[in-house]
Amino acid sequence: MDFDLDAYLARIGYTGERTPTAATLKALQRAHIYAIPFENLDPARGVVPSLEPADLMAKLVHGTARGGYCYEHNSLYAAALRALGFKVTLLAGRVLVGAKPGDLRPRTHMLPLAEAPDDPNRYLTDVGFGSEGALLDPMPLATTEVHDDPRHHRLDVTPADGPLEQWVLRAFQDGEWRDQYSFTVEPFYAPDFGVINHYIATSPRSPFSTRVYVGRTLPDRQLKIDTRTFTVTPIDGTSVKRELADDAEVRQVLAEEFGIVAPESEA
Repeated sequence: MDFDLDAYLARIGYTGERTPTAATLKALQRAHIYAIPFENLDPARGVVPSLEPADLMAKLVHGTARGGYCYEHNSLYAAALRALGFKVTLLAGRVLVGAKPGDLRPRTHMLPLAEAPDDPNRYLTDVGFGSEGALLDPMPLATTEVHDDPRHHRLDVTPADGPLEQWVLRAFQDGEWRDQYSFTVEPFYAPDFGVINHYIATSPRSPFSTRVYVGRTLPDRQLKIDTRTFTVTPIDGTSVKRELADDAEVRQVLAEEFGIVAPESEA
C-alpha cells in the first residue's frame, strides 16, 4: 500500500531516526501507545471497524479525535513498520486476562512480530492490547524479562498440543506474574483478521460489542473507562475510580481526558 509515513509519524509525535533498528522500534512503540487511545466505540454502537488501510489512516491518523482497538492499532502500526524497512509478521493470540484454569479461549488478539535488518532477534512489539498489563517496549522472542518501566514483563514457553512452541506474555502485577496472552508464531493474514474482527465487533459473547471500553496510556498514568466507571491509575499502582452519571458525562470525560470525540449513536 502507498503508506503516508510522514503523516503517521506526525500523528504519534515521532521525530527520531527512521533507520529500522531495535532502538527505533522501541521509540516508535512508546510514541504510538502514548499518542493514540484504545477504544471500542464503533463496536459498542453496532459498527464493525474497517481494517482497510485508507480507512485506518482516515480514522487514526488524519482524524485525531478517535482511537481504535487491537486490529486497528496493530494493522496501522505494522504498515508503518514495513514502510520503515522492518519485516512484520502478524500473529493471533489467546487473551488470558481473567481466564480461569482450563479455559480455552479463541485467538482474538492481533500482535506483530518485527524483524530489523542485521539483527538476529525477532521482537514482539504490540501497541494494541490496551490494558494495564500491556507491553510498553518491544521484547525479543526469547524466554526473557524486560523492565519496560513502569511495567515489568516476561515471555515463557508453555506446553502446547501442536507442533509449534506456545509463548505466554506475563506481566508482574500486585506482586505476582499474571498471564496476558498466549500465541504461536504461525502467520495470520488480512482475511483471517477480517473474520476475527467481524466476530469480535458483532458477537453478543464479545466484551467489545456489549460495553464501552476505553483506555489511554500516558507516561505517568493509565486512564480507563469501563461502561461508566472511570479509573485513573498513576505509576505507583494506586487507583482512583468514579462513576460517571450518564452518557453526557461519559462524552465529556472522553473529550477532556482521552482526546476522543465520541461519534453520534443511539446506543
